[in-house]
Amino acid sequence: MPLFSRHSAETTRTPPQTTTTTSSSRGLFGKRSSTPEQVPTSPRSGGSRFFHRSEDPSITAARQRVAGAEAAERDADQARFQARAAVKNAREQVKVLEREAAEEARLAKIKQNQAHSISKRAKPLGRHDRV
Repeated sequence: MPLFSRHSAETTRTPPQTTTTTSSSRGLFGKRSSTPEQVPTSPRSGGSRFFHRSEDPSITAARQRVAGAEAAERDADQARFQARAAVKNAREQVKVLEREAAEEARLAKIKQNQAHSISKRAKPLGRHDRV
């Protein structure tokens, strides 16, 4: 069993003990109230800062820069997804406009053919006036 293996740490780790401060019950997906229901009593309650009490300021700054870069990547990914959705929407709108224009052109051609047919029928009219 390796010393720093993730599997061995997960199987031997015991869940932190908690004490209940309020007696209200929640459902499976219920929201937490504004007052905390459980207060962790494990030594890791401070998060990962437990082992980093005297951490060098440059390390802290580097962590903050990495966290900022991760946040920037998340924002960039979100912007990219929004841009893709906007492009897809624009393309769909152009296709609709093209279909509408094609339908209008088809109807205009039918109207033109009908007008030409009526014009041919109307040509011989009034021939009695020519003498």
